[in-house]
Amino acid sequence: MSGHNKWSKIKHKKAASDAKKSKIFSKIVRLIQVEAKAAKGDVNSPRLKMAIEKAKAVNMPKENIERAIKKANEVGNTTEVLFEAYGPGGIGIIITGLTDNNNRTSSEIKHILSKNGGSLGTPGSVSWNFTKNPDQSWIPNSTMELPDDDREKLEKLIDLLEDHDDVQEVYTNLVDEEE
Repeated sequence: MSGHNKWSKIKHKKAASDAKKSKIFSKIVRLIQVEAKAAKGDVNSPRLKMAIEKAKAVNMPKENIERAIKKANEVGNTTEVLFEAYGPGGIGIIITGLTDNNNRTSSEIKHILSKNGGSLGTPGSVSWNFTKNPDQSWIPNSTMELPDDDREKLEKLIDLLEDHDDVQEVYTNLVDEEE
């Protein structure tokens, strides 16, 4: 039974969890850098505080947060983007992100959507059905239910969107299963 030991199993699980954590940390670092640059390094800025709280919620080390704030002035032309889309079954989707190349990001998002039963909408086509909270999240004004097969397609689409480096958050007007 060569090659079948406890450490090799742990090593593979650790590598997978570390890769996932690294992806989350890099997204949050970009968010902190953009907010720190906009706030000119003022840690009392509400949006920067919110980004720092988000980092603390995923157990990001304090040194990483401080380093991200210090490097804020070195960040290129990173801008916030908002995409409105329709998913399987006509579900409204709002995608927020940070990018240094809007054309690249929009074409990649459009490609992900088209390959997975979604389509990119025009500005205002979905956001009318959402309310933006002070914490920068989007809450649906009305929700929809989906059959199980469309729900699975939507979950796959959301996973693919969240895996994209430029995407920060994905919001839908799908009915929560707890309701």
